[in-house]
Amino acid sequence: MTIEITPAIQEFLSRPLLARLATASPAAQPHVVPVWFLWEDGFIWVSSYRSTRKITDLERNPKCAIVIDVEQASGQMAAVVIEGNAELVNTPKAETRARIERVYAKYLGPEGVLAPDPQSWLDSEENLLIKITPKRVKAW
Repeated sequence: MTIEITPAIQEFLSRPLLARLATASPAAQPHVVPVWFLWEDGFIWVSSYRSTRKITDLERNPKCAIVIDVEQASGQMAAVVIEGNAELVNTPKAETRARIERVYAKYLGPEGVLAPDPQSWLDSEENLLIKITPKRVKAW
């Protein structure tokens, strides 16, 4: 089943807004964390270190949700909520690094990615990609 993402939603997802990723433990305890993300090729991409709880949760249960929201000048909220399944991507490091770099560039800009901290994150063997396949999308 293909989920339709309208041009308006795609434009919203292209903005450097903070997202919140929700996962659940084996005991169904929710865990929500702020993340940087990239909408690319029909998927949500998030980078994370292997040792984080979100990775542990997703290894056991790939179901997740992500919300991106912002208060508009009018005071109303605009948001996109995506429910889907996550896959931990184990592609070759060069391929993974290139996509993670695009995630960081969205928030830091092309020059900001070249700073020492982002470069150390990119070079870390702990860093991997989460690929979220949308199953349900809601926007307002």
